[in-house]
Amino acid sequence: MKEVPDYSLWTKEQLIKKIKELENVPTPKAVKKQKPFDFSKHNTRFVALKFAYLGWNYSGLAYQFEPTPKPTIESELLNAMVTAKLIEDVDPSACKFSRCGRTDKGVSAMNQVISLRLRSALTDEEQLLEENDVKELPYITILNSLLPSDIRVTAVCLRPPKGFDARFSCNYRHYRYLFKKDELDLELMNDAAKLYEGLHDFRHFCKIDGSKQITNYKRNIHSAKIGQLNEKYYYFDLKGSAFLWHQVRCMMAILFLIGQKLEPPSVITDLLDVERFEGKPHYEMANDIPLVLYDCSYDDLQWKVPLDIGHQNKHLKCFTNFKGIALDYQVKSNIVTIMEDIFLKDADKLTNAPGCGSINVGNGSGRNFTKYVKVEDKEKGQSYEVVNEKHKAKKQKKNQAAKLAAQEENLEEKSQ
Repeated sequence: MKEVPDYSLWTKEQLIKKIKELENVPTPKAVKKQKPFDFSKHNTRFVALKFAYLGWNYSGLAYQFEPTPKPTIESELLNAMVTAKLIEDVDPSACKFSRCGRTDKGVSAMNQVISLRLRSALTDEEQLLEENDVKELPYITILNSLLPSDIRVTAVCLRPPKGFDARFSCNYRHYRYLFKKDELDLELMNDAAKLYEGLHDFRHFCKIDGSKQITNYKRNIHSAKIGQLNEKYYYFDLKGSAFLWHQVRCMMAILFLIGQKLEPPSVITDLLDVERFEGKPHYEMANDIPLVLYDCSYDDLQWKVPLDIGHQNKHLKCFTNFKGIALDYQVKSNIVTIMEDIFLKDADKLTNAPGCGSINVGNGSGRNFTKYVKVEDKEKGQSYEVVNEKHKAKKQKKNQAAKLAAQEENLEEKSQ
């Protein structure tokens, strides 16, 4: 505690100086209490938003009610909307929220789509006329000013068709998985990719999730091929109506094995034959970072960008900020390439011991093996029926335990 001086010992000059100091201290302003925002006084409208994100800094797309190691994309979006008073609560169910394609940890997207209801500056009648779009809240600019720079809202549809739902109205999801050519046989991979096309049961190309209780693993693949990005990089280009958990990464993992000539293309046909294997063979899954949800296809959506609705100046700062991020990644990439050329210049002279090698999983380092085991000879997982039953039994046991604990608690309260 600060000692209080004995002013009785001070001279007249010292006392006058102290009084002047105290007179110059500004009077603290009273903190004005902010009134709670009354959403009942504002109109809302149903919209679709298109956005892009770099996924490696996030714990996936979907909002989670439990804590996650890193934030999710949707938690950042919904929190930004709450801050901007566009929605009242972060709970997705409170704003008629729907997403197109759920992406996992590490996966990026270029044209992800959500639909939801947001606060509007217009009446219901004004919302019907396109000429009033310039008077609407600048949703894109507002959100981009609050979101992290690696999440960017790119377009808005102010009048989605009647009954529109970002998930169920999607015609197809378009994925791309980037990879370096290295020693891969691209022609063989492209021929093998064609075997994925059509309606097939992909239970051996996904991770079985007992909590979902899925029994239908048939999915329709519209197209599957290998494309070229630039001189060094290629991509697995995939379009389908819907996908299972980790399906694209499993499909890519098998293509890598074929490209390395560790497996023949016929391994795809074998894995699609549900009678051949009771459970999925335990093969290595491809890395998450190179996977991108490239596009989502819809009918009758009129997308508007800031240039369409008069928000150019407000959006210029967002453009400039992202150009800075892009340049940062590009410069670092070139520096790493220089270091790669120096450090790995003699790498091609090194050879593995006889029978040893590395499985390409898209992460650069791969998975080493001393003796490669064919997919058909690998240990098999349990069938989805067994996984579903085990999860169901575990859930029932947990519910029974909770019910018993509640009954015991009631008995204790009555005995007191």
